[in-house]
Amino acid sequence: MPVLYYAVGACSLAPHIVLEWIGAPYKAVRVNYGSPELLAVNPAGAVPTLREEDGWLLTQAGAILDYLAHKHPEADLTGGESLRERAEAHRWSAFLTSDMHAAFWPVFMPDRYTTDQSPEARAAVVAAGKALAAKQFATLDRHLEGRDWILSRRSVIDAYAFPMIRWGAKLLEGGAWQLSQCGPSA
Repeated sequence: MPVLYYAVGACSLAPHIVLEWIGAPYKAVRVNYGSPELLAVNPAGAVPTLREEDGWLLTQAGAILDYLAHKHPEADLTGGESLRERAEAHRWSAFLTSDMHAAFWPVFMPDRYTTDQSPEARAAVVAAGKALAAKQFATLDRHLEGRDWILSRRSVIDAYAFPMIRWGAKLLEGGAWQLSQCGPSA
């Protein structure tokens, strides 16, 4: 049975959601970033990591989600099979990976974005990250206006957006963007 290595509050929640939607058996293993258990399957020490029954490993949330959607076509989670539908799925996967997710890195790890370790410098980095994340949410909000799903129907892209929406609800409070119906913790 496939094994999903995940961390609480991380984007690994997305493949976890998709595996539940699919309904096929899998095992979820909670790990800590950089733990020996995680490093044994992913030398980058990052989640999510998916291990198939034959030992094959796949990392990166977008790749895992696309793989699961195509491995289980009966779940109808690809967002569509036409050339344009597939392009839209790739577009939004890329947006979530490179624009939305990346906007949170300065919030989560401000030390990576400044050599000045003063509290003021770190606070400035966090504030810049929050402003960028709010800008990305504005893009998503405009797209979702009048829609139920990011694509034309429920897809892995909705699951991919969910952890980031939770982060926004928790971390962007009082800011330009907030989604009150998300859970209280990321």
